[in-house]
Amino acid sequence: MLRNHCLWCAFLILFACKQSDKNEKQEQFRERQRTTREQASELPPAGAARTDETVAEASPAPTPAAVAGDKVVGVKDGDTIELLRNGRKITVRLYGVDTPEKAQAYGQRARQFTAALVFGKHVRLIVHNTDRYGRTVGTVILPDGSSLNEELVRQGYAWHYKAYAQDRNLANAEADARRLKRGLWQDPAPVAPWDFRKEKRSNRAAHKAAAAPLSAAPSSKRTVYLCNSSGAKVYHLDKGCHVLRRCKAEIVTVPETAARNHYNRRADKSCSND
Repeated sequence: MLRNHCLWCAFLILFACKQSDKNEKQEQFRERQRTTREQASELPPAGAARTDETVAEASPAPTPAAVAGDKVVGVKDGDTIELLRNGRKITVRLYGVDTPEKAQAYGQRARQFTAALVFGKHVRLIVHNTDRYGRTVGTVILPDGSSLNEELVRQGYAWHYKAYAQDRNLANAEADARRLKRGLWQDPAPVAPWDFRKEKRSNRAAHKAAAAPLSAAPSSKRTVYLCNSSGAKVYHLDKGCHVLRRCKAEIVTVPETAARNHYNRRADKSCSND
């Protein structure tokens, strides 16, 4: 009898514990439901505008970065470009570098190299001075922070123009390009652009002199006529020139070089035969 009574008590205690645990779980479930309803009531309705705070927390709007520098709108050759600054186009000659002329080897490649790096892009210009042609002379800083001037020399598309810039960085860049035979330094005897231009000018002058009429140059063998008067300043190729006929002094016949050097005369242009 006692044993049955103990079993009955144990059963009641177990039933009570299970009932309490069930009640506790139900209370926790109801608490979660209340919390969910409260959070839902704080959210704005679907389609409603969110507050600034909500927008800022959800997806902060990025601020667009300002574009710095001047836009490159033209590339004349490897060392000369055009920038658009404040709505005005300016021509920039790169400081301290000289690329091959277009008619030289690597002249067109230098232009293409420059165009690939800067055309249509925004760059920063460091102004040094203005040359005799009115161009702005400066260093061009590329979008990645490197110097276009140095890159041209370093890759063998330009010479360091030492006559106008004693720049250590450019000197080192040329030394590296020479040593590694980059670009124009692959040629066993590359001609500097300034020497190329000088030779071209000399050839033009020689061609012009060869094409000039013989009467334009004095000749030691050609005979000329001059009025031996202290006020006379010219000599004449034609003895019958109307100017010479007005001479009141002696008419002297001399070699043309003597008329220029000894008498300090110049050729008369009055007579059509002169």
